[in-house]
Amino acid sequence: MAKKTVEHLGDLKGTHVFVRVDYNVPLEGGRITDDTRIRASLPTLEHLIRAGARLALASHLGRPKKGPTPELSLRPVAARLGELLEREVPMAPDCIGEEVKKQASALRDGGVLLLENVRFHPEEEKNDPPFARQLIEDTLSTVFVNDAFGSAHRAHASTEGVSHFVKTAVAGFLMENEIRYLDMAVHPKERPLVAVLGGAKVSDKIEVIQALLERVDSLLIGGGMAYTFFRARGSQTGKSLVEEDKVALAADLLKKGGSKIVLPTDHVVASRFAADAESRTLKATEVPEGWMGLDIGPETRRAYAERIRAGKVVVWNGPMGVFEMKPFAEGTLAVAKALADGEGVTIVGGGDSVAAVTQMGLAGKIDHVSTGGGASLEFLAGETLPGVACLQDA
Repeated sequence: MAKKTVEHLGDLKGTHVFVRVDYNVPLEGGRITDDTRIRASLPTLEHLIRAGARLALASHLGRPKKGPTPELSLRPVAARLGELLEREVPMAPDCIGEEVKKQASALRDGGVLLLENVRFHPEEEKNDPPFARQLIEDTLSTVFVNDAFGSAHRAHASTEGVSHFVKTAVAGFLMENEIRYLDMAVHPKERPLVAVLGGAKVSDKIEVIQALLERVDSLLIGGGMAYTFFRARGSQTGKSLVEEDKVALAADLLKKGGSKIVLPTDHVVASRFAADAESRTLKATEVPEGWMGLDIGPETRRAYAERIRAGKVVVWNGPMGVFEMKPFAEGTLAVAKALADGEGVTIVGGGDSVAAVTQMGLAGKIDHVSTGGGASLEFLAGETLPGVACLQDA
């Protein structure tokens, strides 16, 4: 899966480079509340700036429905990026057009121009070739650098289409890192390989489960999705979340997975879906009528932690319970701590999983925290990511 990166590029002095970044950051009242994604792009940008390249940065923000939407402008990002790079980052009024061409022409070596939200044009998500060509031509670019792993599973104009209109298409450092670590789970060289999957629905992770069953030594299941498996085993589930239309599939996966699939042996059940609900810890086969399972129990936490710490490669995606409610967050936090304590290569993806390791101050003890939820799941499922496939092989 090795791809050429910015380090494979030759002399870049004076070269116009189109860089796809992921600046889909959370905003409140026009203010950025979390600049993690902007910071994640800095190693690539600083490398290109030092090389004297002239950069046009492209990103989407949100899901604008009817063209330009002021509240989804990337203007706040330009200001924050300028602070982080300690240089002025001019903001283009659009991502294509004469004004963009004029600003790109005015760039000096090491200069940076941030283009306006590419999704203000419906042609972006349609991967329209003329639009992709114009993105490249109006920014005067001859090189494409994709550093937006979180959007790499989308065949959009700025993530895949532009690659057809440049001489060179390579990965940025963030993209390279994502591919390198996730590939350890897809093509494991060390054993045991342990996967921990949680979240609400089996349907969100069917392809990943099917693909990982062929590779892992243990697949630890938690979260709401566990109850569809329990129903497939004939266990009582009360009012726990169950995808009725996926019970047969869960039964099939249990049959194929055999001892590889590990389900909780105990869980925390509640009388209703609320932080202040009455709760009990019971065997996983026990759910009082009208109650629901909202977290894995202490016995399961210990068993999962033991397998995680013994893993040579461990990949985790999805919470073990209703992480947003403190009484039902213990399972998710226990998994996060086990990953941090383990000596194997640890890979975390998915919003709640990332939030757990960040909240506990453990992110620095995880080998790789993925920036792409959907993209990482598709990668783990063995699917081809358009934004990666279009880059040149090393």
